[in-house]
Amino acid sequence: MLTIWLYSLVSVFLVSLIALVGIMTLSIRTDKLKKFLIYMVSFSAGALLGDAFIHLLPELAEEGLTLNYSLTILFGVLLFFSLEKVVHWRHCHMPITKTHIHPFAYMNLIGDSLHNFIDGLIVAGSYLISIPAGIATTIAVIFHEIPQEIGDFGVLVHGGFTKGRAIFLNFITALTAVLGAVFALVLNNYVTHVEGYLISLAIGGFLYIAGSDLIPELHKETEISVSLIQILIFILGIIIMIALLLLE
Repeated sequence: MLTIWLYSLVSVFLVSLIALVGIMTLSIRTDKLKKFLIYMVSFSAGALLGDAFIHLLPELAEEGLTLNYSLTILFGVLLFFSLEKVVHWRHCHMPITKTHIHPFAYMNLIGDSLHNFIDGLIVAGSYLISIPAGIATTIAVIFHEIPQEIGDFGVLVHGGFTKGRAIFLNFITALTAVLGAVFALVLNNYVTHVEGYLISLAIGGFLYIAGSDLIPELHKETEISVSLIQILIFILGIIIMIALLLLE
């Protein structure tokens, strides 16, 4: 169990460090950043779906894919849909000034904190299933977090925070992933088969993120050459998840 704690905490801390990626974007031109991110989104979509279907769902099936687990998968879809609604609640008529932070920036922080807390639950829950499943989930989450955290950084700056404060607050909210992991590992001592429910939650969340957020974003690019590269990188994300089966 000590090994699982170590792997889980190191993994969620690495996930949290992704919040500092905003620093790297300060010296990158917007057009170059967008080209890089669209390929990252493509890889992330493949990795999330690959992790859900190659690692998590088979592990869940070994326990028996019960109605409760199926309902938890649907709850995972609903939960991430609801979180996205909170983050996208950005209506404000007041102009941006140095003394006025838009409400949507605070809502983004709240939504991101909840999202990262759930990421921590998911990563730790995956390690409770197996070390390879935990590593695969960590990789999938990290590649999803890179474009998301860059987006969150942009939202906070647009909302009125200075760049330095935006990076700091983004990192603080990212650390809620550590709290989520600790909560999951402690809960495991008191709730039977808690890992099954956490994995079901992860599957629902990953399916929603890939299908609702990432793939629609890829469809915005219609140039044939770029689209072909997106498809290849999408497949690469799945292949990486398959390759991680060799760790078992």
